[in-house]
Amino acid sequence: MARAIWTGTISFGLVTVPVKLYSAINRKTVRFHQLSGKTGTRIAQKRVDPHNGEEVPYESVVKGYEIAPDRYVRVEQHELDSLAPEKTRTIDIEDFVELAQIDPIYYDHPYYLVPGQGGAKPYRLLLDAMQQRERVAIARVVIRSKEQLVAIRPMGNVMGMATMMFADEILSPERLEELPSRSEMKVTKREVEIAVQLIDSLATDFDPDKYRDTYREEVLALIERKAQGEEIAVQPPPEEVRAPVPDLMSALKASLDAVRARDGEPAVPTGGNGGAKPRKAAAKKPARSKASAKKPARKAERSRTPAKR
Repeated sequence: MARAIWTGTISFGLVTVPVKLYSAINRKTVRFHQLSGKTGTRIAQKRVDPHNGEEVPYESVVKGYEIAPDRYVRVEQHELDSLAPEKTRTIDIEDFVELAQIDPIYYDHPYYLVPGQGGAKPYRLLLDAMQQRERVAIARVVIRSKEQLVAIRPMGNVMGMATMMFADEILSPERLEELPSRSEMKVTKREVEIAVQLIDSLATDFDPDKYRDTYREEVLALIERKAQGEEIAVQPPPEEVRAPVPDLMSALKASLDAVRARDGEPAVPTGGNGGAKPRKAAAKKPARSKASAKKPARKAERSRTPAKR
């Protein structure tokens, strides 16, 4: 059973909505410890002063901000405490915006908000109003001494909340030095037509259960077999044989022909548009409002609490 990691209220004008916060994800990865190759014991990590090789006790560790190589500004904990935001239990809504206006790059960690004691009616009021106007609430909240920018949106009968990145934390693609110029990325009209047909032939409804972390599953299966005493023979990887790279148009046509052959459709003709049909959509799940239809894409066998930055 999931446990609330934060309790407070949503401030909506003069209306307050008691809520509880739950993490919406359970990140799964295979975590390894570092062991001694000779004894098999777990290695201890120690804080060591490189000048004298002596271990530094925790109470002697101070914070330092590097301003130049090997030059630090020391900052005391009480100085940071004096700057910390006021610890409130309020999610202060500042604006309501359209979901489509928020680029998914701004989303960080997803949560669920459920009504707290006595908050069922105002919770439902805010949820229904947001669904009717198809709006997302932008708010601020202090979680674990860190002020977070968050987006709150309807998700069926529950409100979802995602922490967000601030604008100055997002790197502009203009800073990418290896981004090709427009002249280098010039394509023909026919190439675009074939690419569109390929996209249409692969179009379907999003089904999250279709995609699995096969690497994690294989690693866990390997660990299980080794734990049961099975000897694992690792085969050397086959030598990579590089096939000649086809030209862009040939690659597009070959890709589209492969999809059509799989679906029992004729190959793309040499000329003309071909008119690829989208794949039949999967059985639709219960309808949701437009504001809840899009979910931000965002990737230890334990729940993670709000990340500090």
